Formats: sequence, structure tokens, C-alpha cells
Amino acid sequence: MQEVLKAAHGVAGVSNHVRINKEAVAEFSRRLCEEGVKAPPWNRTYHFYDDGQKTVSYLLILDSLNFCFWPRSEGNRWEIAWGSKILSGYFALAGSLTRAFESGVPLTSAEYLAGLSLERFREILGGRGELQLMNERVMILNELGQVLEKDYHGDASGLAEAAGGSAENLVALLVERMPSFRDVAEYQGHGVSFYKRAQIFCADLYGAFEGKRWGQFEDIDRLTAFADYKLPQVLRHLGILCYDEALTQRIDRMVPLEEGRPEEIEIRANTIWAVEMARLGRPLNAFEVDWILWNLGQGEEFSLQPHHRTVTIFY
Repeated sequence: MQEVLKAAHGVAGVSNHVRINKEAVAEFSRRLCEEGVKAPPWNRTYHFYDDGQKTVSYLLILDSLNFCFWPRSEGNRWEIAWGSKILSGYFALAGSLTRAFESGVPLTSAEYLAGLSLERFREILGGRGELQLMNERVMILNELGQVLEKDYHGDASGLAEAAGGSAENLVALLVERMPSFRDVAEYQGHGVSFYKRAQIFCADLYGAFEGKRWGQFEDIDRLTAFADYKLPQVLRHLGILCYDEALTQRIDRMVPLEEGRPEEIEIRANTIWAVEMARLGRPLNAFEVDWILWNLGQGEEFSLQPHHRTVTIFY
């Protein structure tokens, strides 16, 4: 994704509020090498998997909704019960969709998605608390159903196959066909592409199918890191991302950062470029370093400092 990488590099080079600590990047990169850190395997505990077309549909729906899991207030966090565990955030979404697929909810039907109501979607998710941007999530699923029905005979695997084994082509298809995947900001008069959810769909197909069938991409190595709010939190903990005083105070006080602000764009762009710096010369792809960092971010120690809070459908 040269478009994304070039934009991130450009923003990183002129950022006013965020900077990359090159010494900390070098130390993290050294640790990756010396400790032989590898990308974590695909997690099938909470994800639906049937080795077939339904898995493609599942992942496309999951990644269409893969954004903004933080609660407006701590007591309002959306959670679901999973056996003896309580899941929240991304894993709660993965788990609730898995249950829906396994119980026969017709989410593989483009017609069903196109006509899905907010009330029914709330029933499908279940749990307690409130997930932000529910109206927008339903609209995205309606849009997805309409596009699949119109252009791909109602079949998510048809969309994946239309990319011809190219992750870059698949990202381009998603961005072209569905506005909800057009993750592009403007910074100092220039467009900055991130395409977080579109790229994640490619990586998830690759992980779920172990690089085969719908997960076989000749250019999987061209994916960048996925600029969200968890990776910057981890990179800040590692001393790799450094914020100016005003931005630090805003994030630490958990004051929302509006989408499109220079600070918000700089956080995302520097995240992508920092991961690129860390992986250079290492036998890891950018999305694999992303997976490593994201998994680190599930640990309590990496949550001591808050993440930035931006209400958006893109991450």
C-alpha cells in the first residue's frame, strides 16, 4: 500500500504534535530480532471459522464493524458473557457475531443485511452496556448488503475473488464500492489515506485461511500497520511515540479528540511509519508487527496510559 505508506511518511516528517523516538524504535526492533518474536496465530477462540465461504462473509461483516469500541463512560462499556468470561471491545463483537453465525442468523444473505434494522441488530449483538455508533453500524451493514447484492450475486467470497489474489486490489475494491471504507483524511491540504478496516479484512483472510484460498495474496507484504487507537497506546508505552504537552494532557484526561484534527492524523500516520521503521531488516511484515503490538495492548500494563478517543467509523 504505497499510497498509505507514502502519506504516513509525509505526515511523520512534518508533524508538530507527535514525534517518533528513533532510539526506542531501534530498541524494540532489536528485541523483536533477539527474542525471535513471531506474529501470533489466528485466534479461533472467538472467531467463527468453517473453512468456507461463510468465514469470508463473517470476516467481511466483522471488519465492516471493527471500530470505536471504547465507551463514552466507564460504566457503560458494552460486554457479553462467553462461558465463564466477560468479553468487551473487539472480542465481544467477534464472539457475538460467531454466535449469530452458529445459531443460523442469516447474515450471509445480502438481502438480509440490506434490510437489517437497528432493533434486530441490537438483538443479534446482545450483551449489556452500549456500543457507540449503532446507527452508523446498521447503515454500514445495509450498504454492504446492497453492494454484495448488486455487484457480487450476494456473495462476500465473490468480492474477495474479484481482487484476483491481490491485497491491494481488494483494498481498492472495498474503498471504491463502499464509502464506509474510504478512510481518508486531509492534512495541510493533502489527502492522507489510512484504509484501516479494508487492510484488516485482507490480513484477517490471510490469517484465518493460513495464506491459502481466499487468504492467498501475492502482495500481502505490502499491507501497512492498521492505524487505530490501541497501537498508538502501546507505542507510547514503549516510548516510541511521543506527544507534545498539550496533546499528552488531552489524552491523559480522556478528552475526545475530534476526527480530522491535525493531532489525530499525526497520531495515526506516525503509528504507521513507526511500525515500518521497526520492521525494516526484520523477517516480519508490517501487519505482523501490528498483530504483535495489538496483542501486547491487551495486557494491563499497556493500559496504564489512556488511548486517544476519537468517535469515528474508521477505527
